[in-house]
Amino acid sequence: MIVDTHTSIWQSPEQLGAEAPAHLAQLTRFGAEYVRLLPKADTAAHLLAADPVDCCFILGFRSRLLGAEIPNRFIADYCAEHADRMIGFAGVDPTDDGVAAHLELIAREPHLKGLVICPAAQNFHPCDTRAMRVYEQAVRHKWPIIFFSGPYAAADARLEYARPWLWDEVARAFPGLKIVLGHLGYPWVDETLLLIQKHAHCFAGLAGLLRRPWIAYDALVRAYQMDVLDKLLFGSDFPFAVAADAIETLYRVNQFARGTNLPVIPREQLRQVVERDALALLNIPAPPGRILAALPKTQRVGLSA
Repeated sequence: MIVDTHTSIWQSPEQLGAEAPAHLAQLTRFGAEYVRLLPKADTAAHLLAADPVDCCFILGFRSRLLGAEIPNRFIADYCAEHADRMIGFAGVDPTDDGVAAHLELIAREPHLKGLVICPAAQNFHPCDTRAMRVYEQAVRHKWPIIFFSGPYAAADARLEYARPWLWDEVARAFPGLKIVLGHLGYPWVDETLLLIQKHAHCFAGLAGLLRRPWIAYDALVRAYQMDVLDKLLFGSDFPFAVAADAIETLYRVNQFARGTNLPVIPREQLRQVVERDALALLNIPAPPGRILAALPKTQRVGLSA
């Protein structure tokens, strides 16, 4: 089974905040010219890109600081329409005055199974009292939380709240809370690896790194040497990449070591990363009405396990 634990959709760039074009746009070629555009993140494009995987997490985003909100209703409706494959994670901003009522609404939505929080984009320390109340509710409802723990590139983001080591106190205070550190905490990869090594209920996602093959190779070698590859979760980072390309990059990551004395990661362990059952690790029930494939789908992208 392949679970893509990190994908996003939105209806318009405005939902990402006023600074979205500045830090999320990518160079796109039109004839002889290049312009900066946000990649397509509509539901049709998402569904097409999700073809090689069995299940996708669709992540919400909410930031009072940046004036950003991808509506959780939009995500829940999409997941309801494709309930056999899509699982929603609600965007929550602990600094919102109405966050308690917001969490009550999420609890009544069957297609939202976890939360997404980004302290750097929401201007709070991970151990802020307001955030700790959110974690308490997450434990109560058995919601895993995906943290964007690396730096958020908007100019107004607070990098002092992005460091992975700040989650150590959270992990100690809530041993029943399933925590996923997004983007492997890049650029603080070693801090993230130490954290997931220390806490059994902490994991890290690879989304974002697989668009940067050398960085991905370096991070995976570090994870292999620290014996924490089993704590890494596959993620494509759609719409900035698609699952097929991300899987291919992961399987080819050892190419940097060819003809050198650089270390390599055993292919079997790379396969285990791709096919890891993130649903079981995060205590998320498999989508109803679907028999998840027993065999990997890597053949769809021209790869063999």
